[in-house]
Amino acid sequence: MIVVVTPNPAVDVTYRVDVQRIGTTQRVQRVERRPGGKGLNVARVLAAEGIATHSVLPLGGAAGTWVADQVRALGLDLTVVPVDGETRTTVTVVDDLAHPTMFGEPGPRTTSESWDRVRDAVRRRLPTAGALVVSGSLPVGAAAEVVVPMVRDAVAAGVLVVADLSGPALLAAAGAGASVCKPNRDELAEATGLADERAGALALLDGGAGLVVVSRGHEGIAAHTTDRTVTVPAVPGITGNPTGAGDAATAGLVLALGAGADLQTALRSAAAYGAAAVLRPVAGEVDRAAAHRFLDHHEPTRSPA
Repeated sequence: MIVVVTPNPAVDVTYRVDVQRIGTTQRVQRVERRPGGKGLNVARVLAAEGIATHSVLPLGGAAGTWVADQVRALGLDLTVVPVDGETRTTVTVVDDLAHPTMFGEPGPRTTSESWDRVRDAVRRRLPTAGALVVSGSLPVGAAAEVVVPMVRDAVAAGVLVVADLSGPALLAAAGAGASVCKPNRDELAEATGLADERAGALALLDGGAGLVVVSRGHEGIAAHTTDRTVTVPAVPGITGNPTGAGDAATAGLVLALGAGADLQTALRSAAAYGAAAVLRPVAGEVDRAAAHRFLDHHEPTRSPA
């Protein structure tokens, strides 16, 4: 069972339009509403592959109730941690030409007591957990250190920890000993203040992370250890909606690492699931047949540190 913490869940709304335009009224061709947040996207991909998950979700207000109801309707197990305020909404505008435009609300303010309850919910499930995934942004005003206790608890229990975070929270997770830190290039540079990817990855490794996996978008994905870098190119010829591709890549990484795969296979899995997500219209879904096909035909390359 994989425990997945989504620190800042959302009602994910996707608007499909003919062409994205600024400063004008646009007719929406289709609307999709899903329970969202990066961790929930990861959980949905894992569940689609038959992996048992348990989502821990700080939720508030009518929007939070809607998210919880929808997650249950998807057949996913969850623990709701009540918070004051209203769970946020994100709006993504998609067309067939430009990169999607995403508007993300900051989310409700949370208290230290609510994070204690998140930690307790995680701790109760660690004895039967194969991995802990902490994925997504923190709500406005939440200290980066709120991720530290849950990461430390999982590490102490011998559970694989994958931290797909950004900014100070990424540094905090590394310092707490996360097995894998998985930023994209921009998040890595922002968190460490280092523009060079290898230098930034080494900073996280020196800070306590066991492994750093960096999403490179159309350039693929790379894994950094203290003595080597393994890279996998992006699956070629893939077009569609990249929203949620990084979350699907995290799911692919967890699937492989949880099965005991070596690093090269794990990276191929991450790249395959990330590409398969681009083929689906909304975040949290993958084209499973495509993912398996990509995995069978994707080859890694290794470069020295």
